[in-house]
Amino acid sequence: MTRESDIDMGEKIYSNVVRAGKRTYFFDVKTTRGNDCYLTITESRKKTDKDGNVFFDKHKIHLYKEDFQKYADGLNDAVNYIRKNRPDIFEQTFESSNGFSIDEEFDKL
Repeated sequence: MTRESDIDMGEKIYSNVVRAGKRTYFFDVKTTRGNDCYLTITESRKKTDKDGNVFFDKHKIHLYKEDFQKYADGLNDAVNYIRKNRPDIFEQTFESSNGFSIDEEFDKL
């Protein structure tokens, strides 16, 4: 059985950072000891506790090669559903801090 700490020790071979308002998403491609690839998707949100201390709340997904296509298909289906049933969301222009619109951010995924 593989522990999460073992998985995270993989060599990072590609990284993409997407800043989206209060959230930042990290898409990291890593290699396993067996030279396979997997994707780590991390959502990081900056938060402040009641004492004013800043910390980052992180959530991580490990996506393995056998699931890449299924994940991509599921994400595309969900985004297409939103585009069809809530076109108003995509008609609005939301500018993020790096100058990309929400449409461009979805298209990158």
